[in-house]
Amino acid sequence: MRISKFTRTAVASAVCSGALLSVSIPAQANKALDRLSKEDTNWVMQTKDYGATHFSDMTQINAHNVQHLQPVWSFSTGVLNGHEGGPLVIDGIMYVHTPFPNNIFAIDLDQPDKILWEYKPKQNPAARAVACCDVVNRGLAYAPAGDGYPATIFQNQLDGHIVALNAKTGELLWKMENSDIAMGSTLTVAPFVAKDKVIVGSSGAELGVRGYATAYNIKDGKQAWRVYATGPDEDIKLSKDFNSANPHYGQFGLGLKTWEGDAWKIGGGTNWGWYAFDPDLDMLYYGSGNPAPWNETMRPGDNKWTMTIWGRDINTGEAKFGYQKTPHDEWDYAGVNYMGLSEQLVDGKMTKLLTHPDRNGLVYTLNRENGDLVNAFKIDDTVNWVKKVDLKTGLPVRDPEFSTHMDHEAKGICPSAMGYHNQGIESYDPNKKLFFMGTNHICMDWEPFMLPYRAGQFFVGATLNMYPGPKGTLGQVKAMNSVTGKFEWEVKEKFAVWGGTTATAGDLVFYGTLDGYIKALDSRNGKELWKFKLPSGVIGHPITFGHKGKQYVAIYYGVGGWPGVGLVFDLQDPTAGLGAVGAFKELAHYTQQGGGVMVFALGY
Repeated sequence: MRISKFTRTAVASAVCSGALLSVSIPAQANKALDRLSKEDTNWVMQTKDYGATHFSDMTQINAHNVQHLQPVWSFSTGVLNGHEGGPLVIDGIMYVHTPFPNNIFAIDLDQPDKILWEYKPKQNPAARAVACCDVVNRGLAYAPAGDGYPATIFQNQLDGHIVALNAKTGELLWKMENSDIAMGSTLTVAPFVAKDKVIVGSSGAELGVRGYATAYNIKDGKQAWRVYATGPDEDIKLSKDFNSANPHYGQFGLGLKTWEGDAWKIGGGTNWGWYAFDPDLDMLYYGSGNPAPWNETMRPGDNKWTMTIWGRDINTGEAKFGYQKTPHDEWDYAGVNYMGLSEQLVDGKMTKLLTHPDRNGLVYTLNRENGDLVNAFKIDDTVNWVKKVDLKTGLPVRDPEFSTHMDHEAKGICPSAMGYHNQGIESYDPNKKLFFMGTNHICMDWEPFMLPYRAGQFFVGATLNMYPGPKGTLGQVKAMNSVTGKFEWEVKEKFAVWGGTTATAGDLVFYGTLDGYIKALDSRNGKELWKFKLPSGVIGHPITFGHKGKQYVAIYYGVGGWPGVGLVFDLQDPTAGLGAVGAFKELAHYTQQGGGVMVFALGY
């Protein structure tokens, strides 16, 4: 998988636009972005801020008046596939992205009926054929102006390229090849800006892609570092003191020793989810995904370092710690999902924490300085593949009844491969010390089969049937204390709550539903206070922002993604879409395709 500069306009032309540039040194780029993320008029990252709180201090819209919320304007993207992620809002401009063909639109909030600029890339259409689960894109990233570059919008394209655009004009600044679609490696992850770097993950574990994360320099797109999830330690970039606080997690040589032969070279571990960053520690956090193939018999061993929570030095990429949640994964519990940072009391001491609700149905809270496991508990009491996590060893205590070994059809596994939590970004209210999670409630039957590896072709090796979990619905919203493991309240949803939540100081939790509603709950008790029917189902997350003294809420509509793959591609076989078609067979009776953004404000 080569990396090469594809095209780049002369930075000198951007330098002429003095209003867009500053003389700040690159290290200040994250400070400027961090500062902007704390201004609730803006929404400058997919995660809202470096801690991924998805929380706003705005209270103009609150639990007492949210029933008066009404649409004020909307924008159709003209693209039908699933719209994941959310728009960005920076200094009065909204940046809207789409799934493939990955168009971008800049909209002036003073005149939202006019498009300021648009970017419509030309891509290799072959990328569509190797995308795992719809041709989604999880969003844009933004970097304020720095030394030698203007304010910049970053986008990952499905065909494996990352592009940098002038945020003011849409002009292409540079373009780099990150992934090779001939090998099945695509890009659906949102870029993530920290310090003078933009971080880009990888997709394609279902095609045997060896996962990696890459840091590019904001200014010119040159590669700063690349780290892999499998293979020799130098490729994984383990620091000399890797896991020194927790040697029982494993330390050196395991990226080879826990695989049979060269299986690590096609072993998965891609990371297409979300990142968090602690500027005080200079630490980047993310998760690596499932091993390949899904058939566990074909890859003996713990398969490190797939399914791992990473804490890495942003400057070098070196891993300070790595905690593998599901050694030798048997269920496609790809652990790439939400990483939320908080500071809470643990044993009477204020502690820097990382909280991660995983696909495997467990919530993990770690000390984000050294990787200590603080707590691990079930998202829902119906999780059955695991009895508990041993907090001393960090290992899951499995229930062998739900193993997926060959010559056996395992039935009633909870959660399904979709997990009890998937790609949604969740929210954390620092006042209430609660996380608000949109979850799935889906179980499955699993029958493995053997298959050969062929580059650029699906490398799964299992047939899945999925269906609603024991509580009878496909989704839930929950309020959770990540230190104690206590759930304050729980709300059922007919379909999975795929896109995640956004919380505000106005005692509200916003989220979208697959059948096409945006809803607001009272964050104190889970009571539904307001809902509005959108033109299509939601797989992205809401945002809230301010403009000229008024608070707004915005959300993408556009059903699709893994839960909507049957509707998008008109699939009927219940095992198609890696099992999703059967689980969401009723979805087409409640919504249809159509992509855009809807913006709301108080109507009085």
